[in-house]
Amino acid sequence: MSNKIIGIDLGTTNSCVAVMEGGSLKVIFSSEGRNTIPSVVEVIKNLVGDLAKRQMVLNPENTISSIKRLMGRRFTDAEVAKTKKIVSYKIVSGKDGMAAVEIKGKVYTPQEISAKILQKAKADAEKYLGEKVERAVITVPAYFDDSQRQATKQAGEIAGLKVERIVNEPTASALAYGLDKKKKGIVAVYDLGGGTFDISILEIGDGVFEVKATNGDTFLGGDDFDHRITDWLVDNFKKQTGVDLSKDPQALQRLREAAEKAKIELSSSVETDINLPFITQQDGQPLHLTVKLT
Repeated sequence: MSNKIIGIDLGTTNSCVAVMEGGSLKVIFSSEGRNTIPSVVEVIKNLVGDLAKRQMVLNPENTISSIKRLMGRRFTDAEVAKTKKIVSYKIVSGKDGMAAVEIKGKVYTPQEISAKILQKAKADAEKYLGEKVERAVITVPAYFDDSQRQATKQAGEIAGLKVERIVNEPTASALAYGLDKKKKGIVAVYDLGGGTFDISILEIGDGVFEVKATNGDTFLGGDDFDHRITDWLVDNFKKQTGVDLSKDPQALQRLREAAEKAKIELSSSVETDINLPFITQQDGQPLHLTVKLT
């Protein structure tokens, strides 16, 4: 057993695992050669990360993404109702009225799905370190309540990890910047992630962080940018052809992937082309989607 404690950022869209080496942080690359792991799981084939994300187009109903949005939430929560509208898998009421996922008649808790992502992070860390890892620190948004934090800890335990600490994401960011050593006083930390945009006000003194206030929008992140672009593409295509692509799960997943790619390209250029040949067919004839986004 290793004495190493890994740090895991369990994100809505992507997750990351790191370790301290010689007093400095080392982000561990996945077995696929990336510094992040897509927070995507296909439970039937037991695929996690890039492997799960690659087959989403052909298998959207059985592929789970953005599971963090369901962690520790009741099925009747407004956030769960919003999530149901934007994902392709089935969200159901599980034990004690908590939100759960149903795939091919089997119900999975968000903790079980998140555990698979954590297991992948653990396996990648063990491969890099060359030894077993059994301890971890996992980050959560500052606004997570006790139920959500407990669900995150349970996910770690299911993954075979002893969760030494649950750390607020803005606190982890401030630590990464070394603010605990550089200054005392009040610090504002903005976090624009895959699922949320939030701000936290931290008070730092003698190396101790206290979250004084936190607020934000739990549906304003990279995923939501993708969904907005996807909705625009669906509306645009419907006006041109009369065909509603939102009724076709595979076409919709192709649109979502194209929307994410376009969003990333627009970070470094003023316009991008979205070109999806054979997106669907009408009266036996193939239809193509070609549009410029600025």
